[in-house]
Amino acid sequence: MANFIYARGRRKTAVARIRLFKKPGDTIINNLPIAKYFPGAIAKKMYEEPWIICNVLDKYHATIKVVGSGKYGQLDAVVHGLSRALTLVNPAFRSLLKKRGLLTRDPRTRQRRMIGMGGKSRRQKQSPKR
Repeated sequence: MANFIYARGRRKTAVARIRLFKKPGDTIINNLPIAKYFPGAIAKKMYEEPWIICNVLDKYHATIKVVGSGKYGQLDAVVHGLSRALTLVNPAFRSLLKKRGLLTRDPRTRQRRMIGMGGKSRRQKQSPKR
């Protein structure tokens, strides 16, 4: 059996592949420390939320590969993946994480461009005045 738990998180077009290890250490994203990849206090609060809710901040660490979307979409994908991985570790965490909405995959994505709409997804062609 592998010594890690694998989970996947998604948001917009971002996909985060999580390997969760049951030992303390630094969490790495795309070969960078998580604090360097997602700088700032707001981002730190977001990516630490699943660990804090489950009270396992210093008991686990993860290596994460994330691709697609922008930084915010990637951050949400990482949080979603970490939450899914923690539920695989201990099913009792599921109710705690579900209350905070961390296990719900956000379905909002970019609206596709439609033909005959003047280049944008919601723009309509100008109607003649007379």
